[in-house]
Amino acid sequence: MLSGRYQLILSLSINLISSISIVFVNKWLYVKYGFPNISLTCFHFIATYAGLQICAWLGVFRPKRLEIVRVLPLSLTFCGFVVFTNLSLQNNTVGTYQLAKVLTTPCIVLIHVYFYGRRYSTKVKLTIIPIFIGAFLNSYYDVMFNMRGTIYAGIGVLVTSLYQIWVGTKQEELDVNSMQLLYYQAPMSALLLVGVIVFVEPVFAQGGVFGSWSISALLAVCLSGIIAFSVNLSIFFIIGKTSPVTYNMIGHLKFCITLLGGYLIFEDSLSVNQLLGIALTLSGIILYTHFKMADQRRKANRANHVNL
Repeated sequence: MLSGRYQLILSLSINLISSISIVFVNKWLYVKYGFPNISLTCFHFIATYAGLQICAWLGVFRPKRLEIVRVLPLSLTFCGFVVFTNLSLQNNTVGTYQLAKVLTTPCIVLIHVYFYGRRYSTKVKLTIIPIFIGAFLNSYYDVMFNMRGTIYAGIGVLVTSLYQIWVGTKQEELDVNSMQLLYYQAPMSALLLVGVIVFVEPVFAQGGVFGSWSISALLAVCLSGIIAFSVNLSIFFIIGKTSPVTYNMIGHLKFCITLLGGYLIFEDSLSVNQLLGIALTLSGIILYTHFKMADQRRKANRANHVNL
């Protein structure tokens, strides 16, 4: 068995690779086939539940009986996260959408400080500044605010922050591991999304989830579901073992790599501002990692000193 440290490194690696892969697979599905967005997300959670069920049959983990009411807030915030981030993307420019996503990190910090009593060092808080400036530079020419888009983006940031915080706190509160919690949350979220799909996407008509799709499109959907299983499981494990802020830092790193990947694979243009933004974002992530590890070492040293 791998130690906790190596499990975390493995999960970070899997999350990084799978999260970047799923962006390009999903983009292929949206651009080439026009597959409906929320229906694909719903399928991702069905695939995640199926993967967890196989893991349970193989003895990888043992499902734990949980009260549905206690898991429901997590599923509701996930659905809110999906719906409002999609509405934000629909009603804002891509630049404004990306800028709003970056605000999730300071929002999580504020919720942690004022509602959970968690403390962050000043150095850790300051690392948010180059990340925010980097994101702004990446979207400088594409930022355009409007009332409806701003409202959707604001609600999306708040719900996403709550979802990521509860992914961690629910594991502690319910005394479960990432697999045991996701085993309940995945099918519940899929069921809730079905109720959303009926109102916002075609179901049986052309372009709907039960419409006519080619074999290649269905294979791409299946591949997307397999990758989503890796993404969802690694998210729960990473947040459970670290924190939502650390996971967000990884998200900013994935954003930079995705931009570079779009430039190299899809020949998307990158301006000097975007390259500078990527450099600033990466510097903020590196500084955050350095200061966070230094804080953890100090805490460990104090604990050892007390035990002596």
